[in-house]
Amino acid sequence: MRNLSDVFAEAISTHQVLSLYQGLGTKNLQSFIAQFVYFYGYSYFKRLYLERTGFKSIGTRANLILAAAAGACTAIVTQPLDTASSRMQTSAFGKSKGLWQTLTEGSWSEAFDGLGISLLLTSNPAIQYTVFDQLKQRLLKEKQSKMEKGSTPEALSAFSAFVLGAVSKSIATLLTYPAIRCKVMIQAADSSDDGAKKERQKSRKTISGVLHAIWRKEGVLGFFKGLRAQILKTVLSSALLLMVKEKITATTWVLILAIRRSLLLTRGTITGG
Repeated sequence: MRNLSDVFAEAISTHQVLSLYQGLGTKNLQSFIAQFVYFYGYSYFKRLYLERTGFKSIGTRANLILAAAAGACTAIVTQPLDTASSRMQTSAFGKSKGLWQTLTEGSWSEAFDGLGISLLLTSNPAIQYTVFDQLKQRLLKEKQSKMEKGSTPEALSAFSAFVLGAVSKSIATLLTYPAIRCKVMIQAADSSDDGAKKERQKSRKTISGVLHAIWRKEGVLGFFKGLRAQILKTVLSSALLLMVKEKITATTWVLILAIRRSLLLTRGTITGG
């Protein structure tokens, strides 16, 4: 079983370092479209929910449901790009095909390989943010207990938000990684041009077929192959995102309080005058 250092060593020894970026353009395009679809999908579902229920705010449970619905729409729209990106990344060094060729070399149904698992993986952000909020509340409660009675707890520092983001994403990735591994294997590029071998590979491109293949060849540890690289990638991006989010939120509240105080002082001055 190869690990992260083995892949780097192979890329360097074969002078194919740039091949480590196979599928980068497609992945960036997928991320851009996914963020766009998710944002507008979530905004639409939120507005629809508030209009239908007449509520002024959204509870935690409803928020998770709306987020899952937006995530499902995003998965369906971007699945062909996700499949193409996975095939590019799993091709041999220097043998990755272009986006259009990758998308059109098979049927359209093959472009949606792994869609069921992608829908299941919409639970990953829900797990992450649930763990993050629980850890955040516990940390702020500990800070409040150490402060003077009646004072409000300070917001998370950039370092604390980064650490909590990394821990929460690690837990979410660890819990959902077997599904991620199965999805990648379903979407993986065919390693051979032989027709008979391709037919055998296609027969495995089902959830049950992949589960059986991993269990038979690699055992339980096979479901966690590549976990270190996946955690390194997702944890850094998610931790940085949550760190920036916490600092922006804290700054926004400071600005709101400062504006409110300024308005109150102005009103008091006018009243007094």
